[in-house]
Amino acid sequence: MSKQLIAYSILELALVSEGHTLKVTFNNVATLAQQAEEYGYTRYWLAEHHNSSNIGSSATAVLIGHVAERTKTLRIGSGGIMLPNHSPLIIAEQFGTLGSLYPNRIDLGLGRAPGTDRETALAIRSDFMQAAQSFPLELEKIERYFSKNNAIAKVRATVAEGVAVPIYILGSSTDSAHLAAKKGLPYAFASHFATTHLNDALKIYRKEFRPSSKLEKPYVMVGVNIIIADTDEEAERLSTSLIRLIVGIFTGKRELVQPPTVMTDDLKAILQNPQVHQMLKYSFIGSKATVKAKVKTFIDQTKADELIAVTNIYDVNDRIRSYQLFSEIMNELNDVNS
Repeated sequence: MSKQLIAYSILELALVSEGHTLKVTFNNVATLAQQAEEYGYTRYWLAEHHNSSNIGSSATAVLIGHVAERTKTLRIGSGGIMLPNHSPLIIAEQFGTLGSLYPNRIDLGLGRAPGTDRETALAIRSDFMQAAQSFPLELEKIERYFSKNNAIAKVRATVAEGVAVPIYILGSSTDSAHLAAKKGLPYAFASHFATTHLNDALKIYRKEFRPSSKLEKPYVMVGVNIIIADTDEEAERLSTSLIRLIVGIFTGKRELVQPPTVMTDDLKAILQNPQVHQMLKYSFIGSKATVKAKVKTFIDQTKADELIAVTNIYDVNDRIRSYQLFSEIMNELNDVNS
């Protein structure tokens, strides 16, 4: 009996590289999606972030439309929309519209974090903390607005009713695992940066999962950092841009993505910092052969249904090459399992 094939996808932040305008960045986002479609990726998700000069995916729904218009078969969605930042009615209207424009291609991944700092979260929505605590109720509102049964309600998202836009629960802790299991929804864990609770969250989700009209059995997506080049040395060089991004997160000085450099002793020392080391635990960097072995081990350990790759590389052509090699790895691993 053949095993289920492991899907592979991309999580995109529209990272802004030094020397690139936002226009160039957004064009590159579409180019990357077109290549991903050619390489057999399942979906291409955009993550909502705010007040970061190096991240361009702030107006997430707008950027999803930009990418969907320039692709044909690839699923495009949010990884995720940070629901406490928004009115559920407005999100239902936005994604209902996208779902009608690009039928059976739009995903709605929902998270409860702000995707920014506290001050910006409060600027977006003054009652953010209350909305975050009410995430399960806000999720129910979204589901209701997409339901055909809401046609008799006084408050309606008429452009969403009956539109096929599957909902995914995003998480970086065990709280989200309980919710996704209870609702019978697919679950995407942000293990590309939140590594500590991955195993516990997946165990909870699978144990507590209740079949629903949306999903018969658990479906797990896991995030991984992927940087692949033709040699281990070249991949290590490309990864220096990621290390500097991580330093910016910890120091609060978020610069544009910097060009790669040689791997210095100082950068190696940063990688040994306990917090950085933990954060990058599920980062697979190297040649195709090197990364393939690591990815296989990771899949065996997590039993994931889908990997969603984050590739923080300065140059778009290097990113495309990394995506190409990752698709080859996944196809080869799937061939072995088929």
